Amino acid sequence: MLLLNVCRANAYGTNQMEHRVVVVTGAGGAIGRGIALALARAGASVVVNDVGVSLAGEGGDGSVAERLAQEIKAAGGIATANSDSVSNWDSAQKIIACALDTYGRIDAVVNNAGNLLDRFFHNMTEEEWRCVIDVHLHGTFFVSRAAATHFRAQNNGAYVHMTSTSGLIGNFGQANYSAAKLGIVGLSKSIALDMRKYGVRSNCIAPFAWSRMTDSIPANTPEELQRIEKLKKMDAGKIAPMAVYLASVAASAVTGQIFGVRANEIILFSQPRPIRSVHMSDGWTPELIAEVAIPAMQTNFYELERSPDVVSWDPI
Repeated sequence: MLLLNVCRANAYGTNQMEHRVVVVTGAGGAIGRGIALALARAGASVVVNDVGVSLAGEGGDGSVAERLAQEIKAAGGIATANSDSVSNWDSAQKIIACALDTYGRIDAVVNNAGNLLDRFFHNMTEEEWRCVIDVHLHGTFFVSRAAATHFRAQNNGAYVHMTSTSGLIGNFGQANYSAAKLGIVGLSKSIALDMRKYGVRSNCIAPFAWSRMTDSIPANTPEELQRIEKLKKMDAGKIAPMAVYLASVAASAVTGQIFGVRANEIILFSQPRPIRSVHMSDGWTPELIAEVAIPAMQTNFYELERSPDVVSWDPI
């Protein structure tokens, strides 16, 4: 058990989370668990949300959230359990209502709930596509939207969304997951733009960590096995400090950003911006595009790379 300080002093040197209420979805897994524990240790009252299903969405064990909430309370923190699904509009409303009914307010949402149904694109079924989009992208929207009314009314609030380099860069066999995770980036930026005037912030974290999500990565070659061994060195608990910071008032000037956390590294990711332009005064034809435009831009094309090809250095 991770012990909390019973006087609830902030482990990060300030009292930024004292009296703040945070919802953490998917809190039963390694990353979500670490974030929920860290938030409680930092002084927050935490709604621990998890439906208790497998990565493929099978089963359903409400005691997963309850056990973590009890652990937090036994160690001196404040927490309540919730097992409503993020993937449905009405049940997502209940997650936020749980925070309001229990603590009377909501200050931050950590959208961490996730599932995984990997399949090469040409073999992926409609069900495999919809299931992952429903949890990651729809779930992030539903829970965020449920909190938005309250954030707007109080002129304050913070969203922390989990994205992935599978969406930011690419990976094999994850068209559903990659599309959802890149969609979350666009959603986060839209929230940041639309709600800035209400003092609401929205940021993304791309976590590098060993968890049940990464435990499903196939390892059939020496290179894949080596990658798995690197991932195993990345403690899921290392993601928590960034999530706590982004949920706190200390991050009041930080919004619309994408951060990566990889062991002891914090990475700021770039966002799409124009890098090259070509102009034809009389307009373009397909032939001129082939003859002039593409050769002029081709040196700036991105390679067809995967996440481990780009973030290839050893974790520190």
